[in-house]
Amino acid sequence: MRRFENAQALAAEIGKPIGPGEWFEITQKQIDDYAEATGDNQWIHVDVERAAREAPGGKTIAHGYLLLSLLGKLQPTIYTVDSPRVLNVGLNKLRFLAPVPVNSRIRLTQTVIAADPQGAGLRITTATEIQLEGSDKPAMAAEIVFLYFD
Repeated sequence: MRRFENAQALAAEIGKPIGPGEWFEITQKQIDDYAEATGDNQWIHVDVERAAREAPGGKTIAHGYLLLSLLGKLQPTIYTVDSPRVLNVGLNKLRFLAPVPVNSRIRLTQTVIAADPQGAGLRITTATEIQLEGSDKPAMAAEIVFLYFD
């Protein structure tokens, strides 16, 4: 894990990959808990027996938005920024590119692609990928935008 003194130090990394982070296993309990919290109980996620019969690969798969929600857990495994305030501005170009079967492992990698002054802060955009172990294709890709105030 890398630690940046401030947002300017992170901005100096434009074009350089940061990560990958640690592998993280997606369990059926996590999928079920997410389904319960969101009400998204589609069978492909929560019905293990039906998935074994009917799903490609014979396993349940993680919700795409579960992957998105895990960014808060995965991102600190690759870097932190010592900044007194940071705002999550949002995402650009979010795509779910490959299904993540239960008991698969994922990890995060990011590349700073832009750093733009905005008012009293610095807006930093990262190209972000959640990689799926054993796959050449990422499970998820997006540009994430944070606004840092030092």
